[in-house]
Amino acid sequence: MPIADVLIYTRTAGYRHDSIPAGAKALTALAEAAGYAAEVTEDPAVFTPERLGRCAAVVFLSTTGTVLTASGRAAFEAYVVGGGGLLAIHAAANAEPDWPFYGELLGTRFDGHPEIQPGTVCVDAPDHPATAVLPGRWAWTDEWYNFTSNPRDAGVRVLARADESTYRGGTLGADHPLVWCRDAGEGRVFFTALGHAAEAYEDETFRGHLAGALRWVSSAAGTPRRTRGRDLQGA
Repeated sequence: MPIADVLIYTRTAGYRHDSIPAGAKALTALAEAAGYAAEVTEDPAVFTPERLGRCAAVVFLSTTGTVLTASGRAAFEAYVVGGGGLLAIHAAANAEPDWPFYGELLGTRFDGHPEIQPGTVCVDAPDHPATAVLPGRWAWTDEWYNFTSNPRDAGVRVLARADESTYRGGTLGADHPLVWCRDAGEGRVFFTALGHAAEAYEDETFRGHLAGALRWVSSAAGTPRRTRGRDLQGA
């Protein structure tokens, strides 16, 4: 196995998105373009210190429900706070519902969504690798996830928000984060609520968004990691 690769985890124990195969294919290509091999798996047994130690990044691709074992949780926590990278996509906000550490990593939890419909994404951080490819106001169609709380309150850096005036069913008001990142100990965590439909993973702008996120969590963007012990901090 390569010394550094990307582990794309697609296990579901709840709702399963039809877009997972398309997402896994796209992320494999993006990892390879960044110089990494990629492994797509649904086997929780891969979450060991030895296997994770070879990962430049782990991707949770629309994972739902309890998808890790107790030993896998321990290995994953050590991996992230020890300098690993997590890219969590879409329904990953609905994974590991009874594990407080994972909720702290993301900064909030999934709380439903309206019907799929067009809306507008507002970019707040055009300097970040994952949002530099996006227009300031980006017309997009998705499920427009709602959350149990505003993740900004948990100290994340919000990169993009939903403009609730452009669609129906938003519950967070004028400040509705959709994309954010944070430091976690020596590691990095990135979450995007976008990516419901299989077609999204063929869209060049969305693929650029994911490519930038992957570069950032794997430190391939060139920004050194900052040691902060086990604290979870906004990036």
